Amino acid sequence: MDEEGEVILPQEQSCWATLPDVCLRRVFWWLGDRDRSRAALVCRKWNQIMYSADLWRYRTITFSGRPSRVHASEFESALWYIKKFGRYLEHLEIKFLNPYNAVLTKKFQVTMRGLLSCLGKSNNRLKSLSIQHLELDRLVWRNSIRGSLIKSLSFFLKKMGKHLDHLSLKGARLTVEQGCHILNSLSYLRNENLASELNIEDFFSHHLAVYGSSQFNKAMATFHNLTLLTLNYNCISDELLETLSENNAGTLRTMNIKCHVHDPHGQVVWGMSWAKLARQASSLKVNFFFERVMKYERLARILLQEIPVRSISLRSCYFSDPDWSMRPTLMDLLPTFRNTLQKLTFEFNNNHESLDEQLHLLILACRKLFYFKIWAFLDVKFVERILKSQEEGQCSLRTLKVRIYTNRYETNEEDRTLREIYRKYRKLIDSELNYFVIAYPMM
Repeated sequence: MDEEGEVILPQEQSCWATLPDVCLRRVFWWLGDRDRSRAALVCRKWNQIMYSADLWRYRTITFSGRPSRVHASEFESALWYIKKFGRYLEHLEIKFLNPYNAVLTKKFQVTMRGLLSCLGKSNNRLKSLSIQHLELDRLVWRNSIRGSLIKSLSFFLKKMGKHLDHLSLKGARLTVEQGCHILNSLSYLRNENLASELNIEDFFSHHLAVYGSSQFNKAMATFHNLTLLTLNYNCISDELLETLSENNAGTLRTMNIKCHVHDPHGQVVWGMSWAKLARQASSLKVNFFFERVMKYERLARILLQEIPVRSISLRSCYFSDPDWSMRPTLMDLLPTFRNTLQKLTFEFNNNHESLDEQLHLLILACRKLFYFKIWAFLDVKFVERILKSQEEGQCSLRTLKVRIYTNRYETNEEDRTLREIYRKYRKLIDSELNYFVIAYPMM
């Protein structure tokens, strides 16, 4: 009935009243928490829809690391959400952004203890957990706070480890003992862990030679179903590769390996160990990410010809070394992987040497290369040479991203030439390439 007491006929009702539940759930899926809360107050039917499991399967909880009135209640609201809808969660991501002081880390630790405890009691469907960039080796984390957080996380993983398919603790920065304790929690009271995706990049603190730890190798031996493994090169050893060959040969598809200048990477890893893993895990592809590890001698110790390398990223982060040369790497090392290499990413300061010819020859040699990105000192005509080779069928790129460094404040001349090149090859670019090329003053 309306306000005047007259009966509202069915045909005069809003279309929302007869909308099927599946359509309502799809509409509400796009709403934020505040709008969902308001929608739940409209009627009984909408309130019931709000408790549909598929609305709450995915969740990202972000905690601000700085004191703010705007973010004052985020710790309480996160715990409220887990208590109310945590049983439906299948994929959970938690972010704690750059903690400002020990007070906030303590508040985060207390909230996480309650959150993980509640989730452990009510949820039996969680498949994916991501808690990234905690950086627990920073001074804002007092020993007691860090210890309590690790204890809560370990207890949670002991209970939920059998359900988890994906775990990412990237950037946790732990000691070897702390890290192995957490990894062992996943296989608590079991001889193996069936997680298929594990991300432990920067899981251990810098400067740690994890490759020499028997604890780490024993912890990794519990994984028997890995398809994707992400870690640092300071974890790689013959023992680890042997363990992966024995336990994960039938499943392992991808390894992402980061090598940072501050991580120990002088260990000897034999090519025969990589060859055995590549032979038994026949679908394995390895992606390397080098941060300020640029010298040929160091790269040659790591990039062994037996490795089935799919992509290589070399970043120097603007550092310039007049004694360093990129030419041996481009001419002698990287062509070794011409039959497997699909992606190349370069970012370096080569102001002291020209590399246009070597880069062009490398692209032509790698016939499977479909992604090429470079930030470096280059001649603008380098882009035209690549496009000409693409047009002639000498390469098969699908992505070309180039930032051309210059030593001048103004890039008007380079910009004009790039526009001319684009007009000349516009048809090719629009039909085949994800194309992004700019000139950038490097002063």
